[in-house]
Amino acid sequence: MTITELLDISCVLVPLEAADKLEAITKLVDLLHENGKLVDRDNVLQAVLEREQIRSTGIGEGLAVPHGKARGCDGLQLAIGKPAKPIDFGSKDGHPCEMIFLLTSPVNEMGPHIQALARISRIWLSPAFRRAAAGAENADELYAAIQEHQS
Repeated sequence: MTITELLDISCVLVPLEAADKLEAITKLVDLLHENGKLVDRDNVLQAVLEREQIRSTGIGEGLAVPHGKARGCDGLQLAIGKPAKPIDFGSKDGHPCEMIFLLTSPVNEMGPHIQALARISRIWLSPAFRRAAAGAENADELYAAIQEHQS
């Protein structure tokens, strides 16, 4: 599984206009919903926000990966946002978030969920990808950067 096998370009938002992590998460869940990727938008939003309350999904190095398992989706779904202005996600390293990968999956889909999280972490470890993502000015450019750097 590659990131672009999970990701529709219609679910990439550059720039993501949001003042805080709640607004950013809500906008990305709404983006999935607007593109027909969710069965129950409210259930998915609740699951992602509940997971965020347990522990921040601000990974560090400018990345946040809010995620949740919910009855509101019938398959693994991914939306990506590049905030217009960095957002505080409460990352351990104290750096604000410059890229958000929002992942949701059905409650019984553990393996693919973990694999997708690993793929996201792996691509973010690439300095070349982070440079390309930082320079992306629209969804097409960010999607192309993901295609080029995913493994």
